[in-house]
Amino acid sequence: MDVSAAEALAVGLRAIGAGLCMGLGAIGPGVGEGNAVGKALEGMARQPESASTLRTNMILGCGITETTGIYSLIIAFLILFAMG
Repeated sequence: MDVSAAEALAVGLRAIGAGLCMGLGAIGPGVGEGNAVGKALEGMARQPESASTLRTNMILGCGITETTGIYSLIIAFLILFAMG
């Protein structure tokens, strides 16, 4: 394999790795946030007087959950641009 073919293979594998990183890294936050919002809305429907507390806790939890998606985005960028 000559140098240009090896470089092309490395670029392709980095792109696949970054895509897998983002794809798998987005599943967790998506499922977690969907579950949190669903349960919070269910709690608000059962006890409307606690809606403000539930909303605050839900937004805080979603923000913490979203950090894993942001971390996977950073790792994907590192795979694409810093490993070349």
